[in-house]
Amino acid sequence: MSTRQYPTSVDVVIVGSGPTGSAYARILSERAPEATIAMLEVGPTVSNPPGAHVKNIADPVERARAQVASEGPGERGEKVASPGAAKAGVRGARPGTFLLEEGYAFEGEDGLPVVAMSSNVGGMAAHWTGACPRPNDSERIAFVPDLDELLDEADRLLGVTTNAFDSAPFGAIVRERLSAAVDEGRVDATKVQRMPLAAHRRDDGRLVWSGSDVVLGEVTRENPRFALFDETLAVRVLVEGGRASGVVARDLRSGDEHTIAARFVVVAADALRTPQLLWASGVRPEALGRYLNDQAQVVFASRLRNMPLLDTHDPTAGLAEYSGVSWVPFTDDMPFHGQIMQLDASPIPLADDDPVVPGSIVGLGLFCAKDLRADDRVAFDAEHVDGYGMPAPRIHYRLTDHDREVVERARQEIVRLAEAVGDPVGDRPFTLPLGSSLHYQGSTRMGVADDGTSVCDIDSEVWGVPDLFVAGNGVIPTATACNPTLTSVALAVRGARKIAAVLAREQVATKSASA
Repeated sequence: MSTRQYPTSVDVVIVGSGPTGSAYARILSERAPEATIAMLEVGPTVSNPPGAHVKNIADPVERARAQVASEGPGERGEKVASPGAAKAGVRGARPGTFLLEEGYAFEGEDGLPVVAMSSNVGGMAAHWTGACPRPNDSERIAFVPDLDELLDEADRLLGVTTNAFDSAPFGAIVRERLSAAVDEGRVDATKVQRMPLAAHRRDDGRLVWSGSDVVLGEVTRENPRFALFDETLAVRVLVEGGRASGVVARDLRSGDEHTIAARFVVVAADALRTPQLLWASGVRPEALGRYLNDQAQVVFASRLRNMPLLDTHDPTAGLAEYSGVSWVPFTDDMPFHGQIMQLDASPIPLADDDPVVPGSIVGLGLFCAKDLRADDRVAFDAEHVDGYGMPAPRIHYRLTDHDREVVERARQEIVRLAEAVGDPVGDRPFTLPLGSSLHYQGSTRMGVADDGTSVCDIDSEVWGVPDLFVAGNGVIPTATACNPTLTSVALAVRGARKIAAVLAREQVATKSASA
């Protein structure tokens, strides 16, 4: 599936190998099997199969090596997200990610101090928590009429399940205690429940987390017309006659540049690097990079009361599955999304126990919806470049008074939830540095009209540049608090279906003309 023989032309070129780029490849492989597809990824292949989640790598040394290899073009090394560092607001990236060296904040602004990215086959989906909740209330995109069907399809592509932790002995207890504190007045969809997770069980019972490998599926891996090129930088999108016509790609191993003509171009880089590539290509709609939003994140921990001690576990064998992952859904009345998980599943350590007594600590996290503002943006200029030589992302970002009120409400609510679950650990919750959620959205947002407030239409096709599509969390136009991957994959499905339909019509027309 990985090759260095760059094609001169393909039907579709996809920039980025994360879950949305992989969704395009999967849907096209299923619906347009005659289409030739080239996928370009700036980072290396770090797992087998390509795009697999690094948590599935059993050897901790190999897992750490895969994480380091994902940390972009700058200096790499061991990274520890310690409780002390998080509480102090210290800039530090999680393993498998890297930070902006500069331009993450400007004087008088809040900025996104720990805004982070990954460069590897599979993108951030090789490192994520796998949470795939559905949007609720105002999180939903009202102008997408088939949103629920698209979310169903995203569930299929990501391999989402709600029963991965059914055997966890403490899961039902945690949810029962949360439900008593939360559920009154809520409809069934927003009551406390199991977190939908992109994960499945092997026959031997081991938990396997979905990455882009699951999204691609066997149909894509076995597609002879699909090729993946890792360590390949898309330098610019080519636009001829007002339409996207291909890309210029640089082989980072050799430094050679290749022009790949394409009937369609899909840019699925991430919420920072997708607008970066469009800007570098001279495709600069008014809303490009604007309406950028992160989810402010408040975290706390609680020690379960009256729980029997369980046997210790082998830390190299994967997660200790005690309480599983539970979900407190967003509502407009309570504008945050709750993710409650056993401590060793949490991406941020929340207690200083060393070692943590298995099953004793539950981590709680609340993600807050953001006021959407055009001035919150990622910007680019000709003077600043990143480690790849591309225009460097420069973040302009402020919390509004309302945002601060929501964060304070979340701090109060998380204490209430921690007390409902058990005995809070520590004196107070802490608010992580902005950018910690890794859920950046809005920078290539979808809209219903080319009125300067959106970058693409309902099919994710860029306004004014036919045949150029964008994908990823940046396309989401609403203020969400829930994890965005399921929604962004759902939107990618819609765009991929449009491309597949056009290719099918053109194929029929070609056959008719030659008959």
